Amino acid sequence: MPGKGATPYRDPMTTPEQPPHSQPASPPTPEGLPRAEFAFPGPLRDQLVAAILDGSKTSTTGLVVDYEHEGEALPEVGSRSVVVDSEDRPVGIIEVTGVRVVPLAEVDLAHALDEGEGHPDVAAWRAGHERFWHSAEMRAALGDPGFTVDDSTVAVLERFRLVADLRP
Repeated sequence: MPGKGATPYRDPMTTPEQPPHSQPASPPTPEGLPRAEFAFPGPLRDQLVAAILDGSKTSTTGLVVDYEHEGEALPEVGSRSVVVDSEDRPVGIIEVTGVRVVPLAEVDLAHALDEGEGHPDVAAWRAGHERFWHSAEMRAALGDPGFTVDDSTVAVLERFRLVADLRP
């Protein structure tokens, strides 16, 4: 399990002397972390969350326009968030390990495969994501009934790792 055996930083000037591994690190908790919501509640979210928890999904793609519409900052390497399922339950904590901002035309095969959705190539990945981005739900969320993407649409390619499985 990630985090086991990790030694928290101890400042020798302010921390009482203790052997380095005398206290195990506490497991990460969701308190105070931002939420990571993959897709909309329902079957797609359930599929994506399951893939995160089983380790087959280690990347995701967002659109800069969505971050701007929501007033959210782009993800930063090292930031953590709590993954919620379709029932709004916290089920895991992820940590961002990489972020690239590129036009959709520059999404590579490694990123598409690491999304863990079973797409065999970038074309299949793109078609699946366009179905989502052109859906009525996404268009409503953006407040733009005619929203579409093309090769120049700017995407946020995020890599992450699961640091805690919060399921009971």
